[in-house]
Amino acid sequence: MQAQVLAPAAVLVLWSLVMLFWTAGTRLGAMKQAGGGLGKAKPGGRGQDLEGVLPDEVNWKAHNYAHLMEQPTLFYATVAILAIMGPVEHDVLFAWAYVMIRIVHSVWQATVNTIPVRFTLFLLSTACLIMLALHAAKLTLLAA
Repeated sequence: MQAQVLAPAAVLVLWSLVMLFWTAGTRLGAMKQAGGGLGKAKPGGRGQDLEGVLPDEVNWKAHNYAHLMEQPTLFYATVAILAIMGPVEHDVLFAWAYVMIRIVHSVWQATVNTIPVRFTLFLLSTACLIMLALHAAKLTLLAA
């Protein structure tokens, strides 16, 4: 069961890398079209510097990649705790639900990006994370 609860985390890591490459490919192409490129980037420049310079649709991928570096860190810690303490079947289901919803959230944000749908997906994934975190807390706080 330990490996089963870690598998969704491994998939989310791989998905985050997909988003990283999608972000890079989209941004580099847009920078080249705008007459720039990595060679013309100012020293010390950051991704945020491209806001308002590149089209919003290009930056949406980077926004999502940043989101994948935020809340999912809590997910990784939580599934690690569950793997150590001994997950149950519903933990695995909630972990997979969290990852699948986050992937749908990523695709939505990177392509369509309407806020009501995106926010609903975020709330659904957060509900899964809350269930996982509550069980992780119960397992650790009530451990003999």
